[in-house]
Amino acid sequence: MRGRDSEWTGLMRAAKAGDNAAYQTLLRDVAPVLRAVARRGLARAGQPVDQAEDVVQDILLAVHLKKHTWDDNAPFAPWLFAIARNKLIDALRRRGRRVFVNIDDFAEVIPGEPAEDTLPSVEVASHLDSLPARQRDVLQSIAVDSASIKETASKLAMSEGAVRVALHRGLASLAARFRKD
Repeated sequence: MRGRDSEWTGLMRAAKAGDNAAYQTLLRDVAPVLRAVARRGLARAGQPVDQAEDVVQDILLAVHLKKHTWDDNAPFAPWLFAIARNKLIDALRRRGRRVFVNIDDFAEVIPGEPAEDTLPSVEVASHLDSLPARQRDVLQSIAVDSASIKETASKLAMSEGAVRVALHRGLASLAARFRKD
């Protein structure tokens, strides 16, 4: 790593002096390393690693916008990895904690397009009744009444994020219950 850092430091010094070829080489060299860092960080946080490229682009953009703040007498890698760490944390905060539920767990339970005048079956209603009130109301609105997240949030006086959280928690509870059965 020490050899790579001194090479990157030299390239960054040249880039700050106006050498565009050195800057392109630097960005090309650091991108695969940043991609690996982003994938590892997303995986540790339980997030899908296919979103690593978005994080890498955020890091590279920050490097470009902040390159004038880098101290020419300091090594480049610690500065780069500090930016990478902060951009990864920002990305994880934006995404929030998400629960991924496999839709195949519900393939037999989720009905097709319901007729306009049909009511949910007794079985669906009994499963919904076993959930906490907020999760039940959200699932009723979205899964049974076919309302959107936005419509449900407005109707229940909740934020769209809170509706998504309640929806995922309700689906996860139902999935766990069906796995037991």
